[in-house]
Amino acid sequence: MNIRVLIVDDSIFYQHRLQEVLDSDPAIEVIGIAHNGRQAIEKAQSLKPDVITMDVEMPVMDGISAVRAIMNDCPTPVLMISSSTKRGANATFEAMDAGALDFLTKDFHEIVENREQMGKEICNKVISIAKKSARKKNNYSTDSSTTTATRAVKKKLHNYDILAVGASTGGPVAVQQVLKKLPQNFPLPIIVIQHMPKTFTPMFSERLNQMCAITVKQAENGDVLFPGCAYIAPGGLQTIVKKKGQEVVLDISEGDLSLNYKPSVDVTYRSLAGAYPSKVLAVILTGMGSDGCEGARELKQGGSEVWAQDESSSVVYGMPMAVAKAGLADEIMSLDQIAATLAMGV
Repeated sequence: MNIRVLIVDDSIFYQHRLQEVLDSDPAIEVIGIAHNGRQAIEKAQSLKPDVITMDVEMPVMDGISAVRAIMNDCPTPVLMISSSTKRGANATFEAMDAGALDFLTKDFHEIVENREQMGKEICNKVISIAKKSARKKNNYSTDSSTTTATRAVKKKLHNYDILAVGASTGGPVAVQQVLKKLPQNFPLPIIVIQHMPKTFTPMFSERLNQMCAITVKQAENGDVLFPGCAYIAPGGLQTIVKKKGQEVVLDISEGDLSLNYKPSVDVTYRSLAGAYPSKVLAVILTGMGSDGCEGARELKQGGSEVWAQDESSSVVYGMPMAVAKAGLADEIMSLDQIAATLAMGV
């Protein structure tokens, strides 16, 4: 059975290009097009699509307002399509808070010049979120059990020197959920490796810093790591952790140009295995693919600990599933449990 998609965009050019891309995948069927947020609400109710691609800035009603209304009336997985500007980034994060599952940047040049590569990325994202209920995503898990969390917290955070969080699809909201729970006196430095374009990570960092008790900043080359501060790996670059005398610093560079993910969880985890032997608490959150699995293997071999988000609370059970299936997860917990366990360990 095909994944039925509603396209919402005020640009006729982008409507056509996006429909061409989606129709090229035999698993996807475009069943309608809306030109603004108000039409999107009406067509979501009448057509009942499996996935909606939603532009952010539109006349009559914007994408954020449309997402809120759709989540209230007929919850549907939404993939935001936004401009790669500061304004576009802020709007995208607001839309994800409202219930959108993931996003893509609207790049007219890329969709024309690199149609095959962009088409594959768009189709993969649509397929990956199609099976996930938007309402379940927005609420994550209702599991209030603390059995696993209580068992894990007994190990205490003082057994570790650093917390390293990796995420992809669904990660922006998941990372936000975790970091917001951490108290100001959280005893470890935190590195967050979230697959995200380079134009979005500065705004993601600023947004989190405003929301959280801990300090959050975009990582910069030469940063010295301090407890109670979260360093967001910048998009388009690789973040490596190095020992420099008695200090631990960040080395941020282009890295291996052949790597698919920039930043890559594997790259950062491998560097952590060298900088903090046996002293890393690695957490793999929701995400498509398997980035982080091989890095987690090296961390485990050195004696560090790895936690993975469970399937029910993940938007896409790809990255945590890869770690779990490889037998590398010391704990498998819901997102709520991960956040609560970290907060209780202080």
